[in-house]
Formats: sequence, structure tokens, C-alpha cells
Amino acid sequence: MSELPESRDRRFATTLARGLSVLRAFRASDDGLGNAEISERTGIPKSTVSRLTFTLQSLGYLTHARRQDRYRPGPALLALGNVAQASISFVDLSGPIMQRLADETATLSLLLVRDGSRLLIVKTWRPRGVSSLWLEAGHRLPLKGTSSGHTLLAAMPEDLFAATVVNAAGDRGLTAEGASKARQDAYAQLITKGYNITPPDEYFTANIHAVSKPFQSRDLAEPVVFTCGAMPKDLTVERMEAQVGPKLNEAIKELERIMGQPPSITVRD
Repeated sequence: MSELPESRDRRFATTLARGLSVLRAFRASDDGLGNAEISERTGIPKSTVSRLTFTLQSLGYLTHARRQDRYRPGPALLALGNVAQASISFVDLSGPIMQRLADETATLSLLLVRDGSRLLIVKTWRPRGVSSLWLEAGHRLPLKGTSSGHTLLAAMPEDLFAATVVNAAGDRGLTAEGASKARQDAYAQLITKGYNITPPDEYFTANIHAVSKPFQSRDLAEPVVFTCGAMPKDLTVERMEAQVGPKLNEAIKELERIMGQPPSITVRD
């Protein structure tokens, strides 16, 4: 687990940060996690993980059914997630818009947020009656080599961009110079087209094509990213340019109008 710049501040509560790292280690596809697996995913020593999981279980944030000593998200975490979703109004408002977009374009539509040095998928909308990518809520994507990651870099304010690049340095070869170029290229597309497509030869994996657009909610201090993705054979660059990108752009504009917000990306001084 890489050190956060904030961890050098005396106000930073390391134990709390580690406890939250344990909760973030879980993925929707997991059939529970043992202490050793949590330690491997977080980089926290197993002895420390054991104390954290015991405490989180005692508070209801993890549950432990004694099946091979595996932990699962608990009822307190479910309640906390429901409160968070209810308080961030754009999440529910975006649902019908993004489901319609998924159906019209036959792509998997995603909502992603920054999670430290990576992006975390928090919502997915699958096209009805069409097989789609296996990506699901809880999956993490790198900043480098993804349309979502480059779009987030482009939409960040300068101070957050600088701090994020420091924290993410080295992940899949990310450098400050490379991050700045990705930010500039994505920003240029967002201003001229309204969406961003990272060139496929820069993708971190060859089995996904995607187009992305940021959204800055009044409920949050930093932007999030909406993305449409599919297998390259189903979502060519030409199709992204001609159909999916423009439809994604209009979908996010519709969300901005519903919420009475200005455009999330504007020309910088």
C-alpha cells in the first residue's frame, strides 16, 4: 500500500486509514476474504489486519460466519453505503439516463470515482438482452492507459492532479510527464468533442475499448467519470467517434440540466 501524502500530516489517523483500506479490499465477486488475502491486497501486515478485522466485525462493518474464517461486508457497511448514495443526489438521477444509454449503444455504462491512486467502479448499467463486459462494482482500473483514468486526470483541479500523480507514480509505469501529457490530450478532446477516447495502443489491456466523460457534482469536491465500454470487436474507434461518444456527451449534459449545474468541463484560463 503506497503512502499517502496526507499521512505525513500530524492530523492523519493512520489506524483509521488502515481500517478503511481493509473495507476497500473487498470486491463484489469475492466469496469472503481471509486475513491473509486482505493483507496481500492492502499491504498491511497480517497481525495488524487480524486486529482490524476483529474490530470491524465487532462494530458490524464486517461479518464472520465462521466459514473457513472468511470475512464479508456487514450490515453496518450496507447501511453506510445506502446513506451515502441517498445523500449524493446525482447517483439516483443518473440511473435512468445511463441505463437508456447502455441499451441504446449496447455497451456497459459505468460510474467511476477516484480511490487513492486508482479508479473504483461504483455503479454499472448493463444493456438489456446483450452480453457485456465482466467489469462490476468494486473493480479498480489504473489511471494510466484507460479512457476513464485520462479523463479523470483532465478534469481534476491542478492541486489534486499533482497530489494524485505523486501517489500513483510507478503504477503501470505512470510518470509525471506521462500523466501531464495524458491530461492535456484528454482535456483537448473534452473541449473539442465533449468526450475522451484514449488511443487503443495506449490501453493497459487489449480487450476493452471505452469512451469517457467527467461529471462534477455540487455534492462532491472532485469530479467523477462516466464511461461506456465494450469489447473492441463490438466497439470500434469509429463507432465510439460516430455514435457512442456523442450519445455519452448528451447523456451527461442531460444530467447537468436536470441538476441545474453548469458544464463540468470548461476552457481553462
